[in-house]
Amino acid sequence: MGLNIVTDNKNELESHLIDVRRNLHAEPELSNLEIKTSKKIKKWLKNAGISVLDVPLKTGVIGEVRGQSDGPVVAIRADIDALPINEEAVSPFQSNIPGIMHACGHDFHTAVIIGAAYLLKNRQDRIKGTVRLVFQPAEETGHGAKSIIASGGLEGVEAIFGLHNDPLSEVGVFGVKDGVLTAGVDRFEINIKGKGSHAARPQEGIDPIVIAAEIISRLQSIVSRQTKPSESVVISVTQIRSGNTWNVIPETAYLEGTVRTLKEEIRQTIPEKIERVIKGITETYGAVGELVWHAGPPSVNNDPEWTNFASHIAESNGYKVVEIEPTSGGEDFSFYQQSIRGAFVNIGVAGEYGLHHPKYTLNEEAILPSAYYFADLAERALNKIYADKLAKDYKPS
Repeated sequence: MGLNIVTDNKNELESHLIDVRRNLHAEPELSNLEIKTSKKIKKWLKNAGISVLDVPLKTGVIGEVRGQSDGPVVAIRADIDALPINEEAVSPFQSNIPGIMHACGHDFHTAVIIGAAYLLKNRQDRIKGTVRLVFQPAEETGHGAKSIIASGGLEGVEAIFGLHNDPLSEVGVFGVKDGVLTAGVDRFEINIKGKGSHAARPQEGIDPIVIAAEIISRLQSIVSRQTKPSESVVISVTQIRSGNTWNVIPETAYLEGTVRTLKEEIRQTIPEKIERVIKGITETYGAVGELVWHAGPPSVNNDPEWTNFASHIAESNGYKVVEIEPTSGGEDFSFYQQSIRGAFVNIGVAGEYGLHHPKYTLNEEAILPSAYYFADLAERALNKIYADKLAKDYKPS
């Protein structure tokens, strides 16, 4: 499977990119385990004469299309990992790995950026700079972007663009927003140590289950009573573990959950507030509580200039551009934006089910237009940066 040469024949290119997406869909791999996926991407790029950078990555690939050697560098990014979900959507290319599927459409993202790479390769002689092609591992765990940054593969990049598919929007719809687009995503664990006893004599013990229940209830007061109603804060306890039989009060309990915030200044206050809840309740009962905080990616924060530019390119490519609301979902594209200006956009794929659903599907008619869009976006972003630098350096005589 694969093109030995880059083609600008739309039917041939679309057929190939659909094959790419289906091939990846049938053999999904979890975060940081994308070994086969990475090998496939390298093969598809190299078969098209596209350079692959030699960078220290266990999984993930960074390719490059070089035009004018002294021009600027921009990057376009796709994520490549799958989810631990058993696929229920029946198709000829259904996942053949039990318990793992591309339920978030990262196979679509990868096919789109591969298509953009092919198109850019065809335009190589006219490109005013270099396009870095980032195929990132481990987006679902929230830290794959850090491995790309640590590899040095983004050195010199002046603008970066990424995408996510939206199964709830029709093909041809382009969703965008400048400023904060996604939530900061953090994970927490709470360990409670009480004192075990017979269930018939609870007064002889310190019941960690009762304590856990009070903590869960009180955590919601952080949202309802300690932050402004206008601030978006979500605290969800998603796992409880305690005890192993019906007539024994256990010694310990364990809680796990997530916090989602849209403002960084609010995000920084949450761990201390959770600590205060835990301490107050556990000390009341004579127990011991511990908070373990796992900081995840911050909010995606789209640069207004590049967001407006990306929207303009979308309109010129025939998309219906709509402004979207911030989401409490997370996206580690935000790590790139801490040092590189750029924009993250949504592209409609008209699926029947939402993201992370075992019956998630998408309309493959969205692949080719998205590939053309990202090729145009990268090329014209280089043109903009190049022209802006010329204008800045121009000194009238």
